[in-house]
This record gives sequence, C-alpha cells and structure tokens, in this order.
Amino acid sequence: MGWGRGRAWPLLTGERGHYELACGRDPTPYIRAMEGFASETGLLPEQIWDEEDRPESHLWLGRPTGAAMPLMWAHAEYIKLLRSAADGQVFDYIPEVSDRYRTRSPRGPLEIWTPTRRIRSTTPGSTLRVQAAAAFRIRWSRDEWQTIDETPSSPTPLGIEFVDIRVAPDQRAPIRFTLFWPADSRWEGRDYDVAVEGRD
Repeated sequence: MGWGRGRAWPLLTGERGHYELACGRDPTPYIRAMEGFASETGLLPEQIWDEEDRPESHLWLGRPTGAAMPLMWAHAEYIKLLRSAADGQVFDYIPEVSDRYRTRSPRGPLEIWTPTRRIRSTTPGSTLRVQAAAAFRIRWSRDEWQTIDETPSSPTPLGIEFVDIRVAPDQRAPIRFTLFWPADSRWEGRDYDVAVEGRD
C-alpha cells in the first residue's frame, strides 16, 4: 500500500469566497470555480487535480481526482456561499466574534519568563508574564526599586502559577524582581531583571 499526495480542496474555494464577501468583494468567481470543479453529475469532490492533464491516468486540471465524492462538507460550503451571496453578507456571521476581532484594541505582545527560561528583554506596551510550577509571590519594581509592588501568583487549571506585569508604552527602565516561595517559606535570594527596549 502506497501513499498519495494531497491536492486542492474545492471547499477551501468556498471559504475564500466567504472571505472575499466579508471584505466587500464579489464572491461570484469562487462560486463559478466550485461549479467548475464538480463532476458531470454535479457532485463536488474532496480534491481536484492541480497539475497538467494526465489522460492516461484520467486526471484533468481542475477536475475530480478520484478522492471521496460527493464530499458533503464541500457541498455544504457551496450552498452556504450561494446563500451568503444572495444575502449580501456571510450567512453564519456571528456579531460577537466579529466584534472581538474587528473592533477591540489588540493586546500587546506577551513575553513569558520562567525559572528555566529567563528572557532578557521585552518591549514597551507588552505584558511580562512570570510563571512557575508552584505558587509564588513576586516583589518587583519598574523604577529601579524606588517603588515596590508585591503580587501573589494566580493558579491555572494546568497547575501553572503566574503573575502578569503590564509594561507601560513609555517604560524604559528594566523590570526588576525577586520571588518568594510560600511552600518553603523561602525567598529566591537573588534579583532578576528584564530589560525594556525597542519600539522607539
């Protein structure tokens, strides 16, 4: 038994048509393309041939490869695209999801520091996440210990504890910190620092 090679999937053409419609463009070329991928009886295949014709193998560019047909997933995508085009908007558009990704301000990057992955720097506007496999308390400063904050870690269902430190957009001094381990009633015994650089 050998292994084949995956080919182009018509259903992804339908997804692209939905993307174009969501961007305010005409999805008709993608509808026509999907129709062109169908068999003579109008069935949509899982995959189409995407190389030059090979008549000896009954393979023609843009036509079914012999993979699963009909692929109901592809038919569903085609029908949904027809409905979306008729409505002038994506049929299964979910306003709450759109609001989350289109109108909310993007979060800054997240940099993770752990006892075994001690990053050296982060950028202004980022979040510095200090995490460990056990509960801890972090004593930290953003202004060379002129002011000090102390924050207990928060647990997660994965057994990881963490503290997030927001790095202000105008921050230039490093974030300095040390750790206290409540289970051992022990301070780390050293300070760590993460430089804030870039985005000038």
